Amino acid sequence: MGSVESFLRILCVDDHRDTANSLGILLHIFGYEARICYDGESALKIAEAYQPDAVILDLSMPGMNGDEVGRRLRAQPWAENLSIVALTALGDAEARRRTTEAGFDLHLVKPTAPDALARLLTDLVILRGNAANARRLQA
Repeated sequence: MGSVESFLRILCVDDHRDTANSLGILLHIFGYEARICYDGESALKIAEAYQPDAVILDLSMPGMNGDEVGRRLRAQPWAENLSIVALTALGDAEARRRTTEAGFDLHLVKPTAPDALARLLTDLVILRGNAANARRLQA
């Protein structure tokens, strides 16, 4: 029987290609199915088709920044259980306020240990799914 991680689909979005590619490889090593893109517009298109369990977003990207991508993802009907994680160099209070307002679940500051990130993603997806199931049961 496979681990929970082997069933999780993760979309990694970072305009720095080496960062995005490395993160995708690391997540794959930890048993995730990872897709990678390098800008906000592509992220929205890929997410619509892929419907990941979680999205890891850099905040500082040219064009559409990560908090706008997160806000748009959060508004999608298919994304009720979607976990959105900021993985960024921005750790100040303003950046954290922006991600909170955009509906992010976590705000992590680079560098983050890959094994810790993998565990956090698993926990976050499970918790978000359990919360959604509890809301359905109450309805």
